[in-house]
Formats: sequence, C-alpha cells, structure tokens
Amino acid sequence: MNPRAITRPGDPAWQASAASGPFTTDRDWLAFHPSPRRPRFVPPVGSVDAHCHVFGPGAQFPYAPERRYTPCDAPAGKLFGLRDYLGFERNVIVQATCHGSDNRALVDALEAAEGRARGVATVTASVSERELAALGEAGVRGVRFNFVKRLVDTTPRELLLQIARRVAPRGWHVVIYFEAAELPELYDFFASLPTTVVVDHMGRPDVSKPVDGPEFELFVKLMRQHPNIWSKVSCPDRLSKAGPPDYGDVVPFARRIVESFPDRVLWGTDWPHPNLKSHMPDDGALVDFIPKAAATATLQRQLLIDNPLRLYWSR
Repeated sequence: MNPRAITRPGDPAWQASAASGPFTTDRDWLAFHPSPRRPRFVPPVGSVDAHCHVFGPGAQFPYAPERRYTPCDAPAGKLFGLRDYLGFERNVIVQATCHGSDNRALVDALEAAEGRARGVATVTASVSERELAALGEAGVRGVRFNFVKRLVDTTPRELLLQIARRVAPRGWHVVIYFEAAELPELYDFFASLPTTVVVDHMGRPDVSKPVDGPEFELFVKLMRQHPNIWSKVSCPDRLSKAGPPDYGDVVPFARRIVESFPDRVLWGTDWPHPNLKSHMPDDGALVDFIPKAAATATLQRQLLIDNPLRLYWSR
C-alpha cells in the first residue's frame, strides 16, 4: 500500500503490523489503538494536533542503527487519516528518536501534507546550512533536543547550544524533552537558549506530587521568568497514575499551565504513542481531555488554533 494513502480508523488497512523491511517490531511494543472512538469534544474548525510522529515505513525509511527501540510502522497516510477522523485540520510532526537525525520520513510526510503540516527535526552539529534550508523549505520550523537518557545518548550541551544559535536566525524554535527530576540540573541551560523553547508534556511531572509542590513549581517558575518558554499540555496517558479513560490526576497540572500561560501552550495526541508500556490510549479519549485542561472556548481556541498557527504557520 502507498504509505501516503490516507487510511482512517475502521478501514481494513488501519490496523498496525510489524515493522517493514529488515526490521522486526520489539516484542513488547504496543501498537497504536486499532479502533479509537469518535471524541465527544468537537475541536473548533482549524484545530492543530501539535505533537505527533511518523514511523517509517521501515522498508522505505529505515530505522536508525543507534535506535533504542523498533516500532511498528506508522506512516503518514495513517496519521492524516486519524487527523481527519478526530476532527483536526493540521499536524505538527515531531521527528521520532527511532529515526535519529535522518529526517527523510518526516520530510516525506510534510510534503504529502500539502501545507497542512509543519515539522520539528532532529539534527547534529554537522548539519549544513544547505540541509537546514532544505528542511525549512519542506516545512520544518524547529529542532528537538532529547534529554531522556533511556531514549537517546547524551549530547554535550555546548553542541546543542551551537545548533540553537544556528537555527535562531531562521525563526525556528527548540523543542526540549526531559523528565521533571532532571530540571534542576538543566534549568540554567534551558534558560540560556536563544530561541523560543517548547517543552514536551509539561516537563513530565510526577502527578502523584502536589500541583503546587516544589517540583512542579520549578517548572512554573521557568515559564514565568522566561517568556520565550512554551509548554505542550499533552500526554496525560504518559503522566497519569490513575489511568484511562479520564486521566483525572493530570488535569490540575494541565489546567494550571493553560490558565497561567494561555498564549504559550500547545496540545497534541502524541500518536502513535511510542514506548508506552502500561496501555495504549484511545485517541478519542485524549481529545476529550482537552476541555478538562482548557475549560473555556477562548482557552480552547488559543490552545488549538491561535498558538500553533502563530508558532508554525506565521513564517
């Protein structure tokens, strides 16, 4: 099947399969939900799923030799089918760590989206200006730095700062992925980045701790003192101890960030939900988390339309 052909939940081709080409999906890999329900919450027209991924297909876009996991294929056509099914207009596709700094699958998806997607790439310090220009032409508007040690090898901060300084004149931003326990050590580095900085999943707080406790308060301080720092209020499925379908223990954290910084928040499905071990979320239930985090129509519009359009489609 053409990996760009749109297939929606319920279509025979939607069901996940093993990775293609010379790759075998990890034995404990959880494939994306086979039949997500229609969400009860209807996203406002023009809404953006601002955090999602594509995997492969491995036969066309091989997975990186240094990867820490081998996923099932999750190509662009399935992502766009889910976009339509859930009621979204656009996507922001974030380079997956299983592809390393080979952004070909990302670029292919951006080209297939015909303007309805933007991208966040992964690059190394050796990337050329010509390569950066080509990524920008395809729709890339940011680069991602991953600090989760179980997913990637640590990159010296000096090299990451060099990359940030090179992409800043292009108007690109930096996306950072870390876990809450790592923030004290990384705080000063994040504050020094010379771009807009977007934090994945609220810095992955421990939601069993108080929402006004010292751990989450440090993240709020980072955003309060540095107006260039944004946050995604995504992935309640990764953060919750209470579990599906409501992920109620994540709501106070997400609502605090949305209400405190309404012009600097984004939301995304995180489809196809890499490296989840406890359960595979129903994407319809994730969409129904939105009005719990953003309780008014005004906040929902900022979260889903105004903010992502300003960050990704204004240049």
